Amino acid sequence: MIYLIPAGLLFLMGWLIRYKRKTWLISGYNTASKKEKEKYDLDKLTRLMGNFLFMLGAVFLLMFSASIVLKDYENEIAWVGFGVETVVILMGLIYLNTGNRVMKT
Repeated sequence: MIYLIPAGLLFLMGWLIRYKRKTWLISGYNTASKKEKEKYDLDKLTRLMGNFLFMLGAVFLLMFSASIVLKDYENEIAWVGFGVETVVILMGLIYLNTGNRVMKT
């Protein structure tokens, strides 16, 4: 049951960023100067960040589902789930910060 809280928060933040364009939720972008913000393609930035948060939320939902089905392995599910979360975060950060994917062309 505990996995539903972070999943819900991640889905909510992903929805706010992707569909409502609440860029103040994006760390670094929210504190950037107006000149610095003009370098970013807002459509790409909000789409990629929203999808990234949806992916993290989906991992928590999978952990929740697995903990219901495999009640005897809750500790193992937590370890594997947080390992997957770590890999998704690292890969997402590398993807978002390389190749100027969110910069205007």
